[in-house]
Amino acid sequence: MIHTLRFFLYCILVRLLLAHSFLFAIVTMALSAVRLHYTTHMPSYDPTNYGVQFYDPVVVELLVTSILTIFWAPFVARTIHSRLEHRFFSSFAAELIGLFIFFLLWLVGAAVATHTSNAPEVDVYWGDLSSCWFYWECRALTAMLAFAWLSWLVVFALFVTSLLFVMANKAVREPMHGRWDRRASHFGDTPMRNLP
Repeated sequence: MIHTLRFFLYCILVRLLLAHSFLFAIVTMALSAVRLHYTTHMPSYDPTNYGVQFYDPVVVELLVTSILTIFWAPFVARTIHSRLEHRFFSSFAAELIGLFIFFLLWLVGAAVATHTSNAPEVDVYWGDLSSCWFYWECRALTAMLAFAWLSWLVVFALFVTSLLFVMANKAVREPMHGRWDRRASHFGDTPMRNLP
């Protein structure tokens, strides 16, 4: 009974986190695209960068990361929901590797975009965003940062949840679908005899 409840809660938690990851990635992608369009199509009278068109490399990184997350989340959700059992790509090891890569991508993107400094440092484009909320460009940038951090938080929660589940069940090479059971799956290398 406790194992059934634990599997059920794991399934629901992972599906909810994957849905949030997908939605946050869509919003981050849209806001990153808005920022890129604004900076690459800037009118000459715009006070930002004295009207000279540019782009922020960190916005491109957030855009690429959000697009990859948009493809990753449905793949994992489909694997879990359809109970797909392909050797490596549907295992917990593949899920953990993918989540760790996304963890690093979201962390680097959000941290670099959030980095603010004092005036002598020239590598910072945005500075303190709380001083410019009157302009829509600044509000879009602030929202992009917020959703980047939310996406990182959801990916971190997914990583920790999956890692705890793998450690508790010794399931690194087992399939990651939601109704995981070593006795019922023909995927793993674990012999079905002598299981508790």
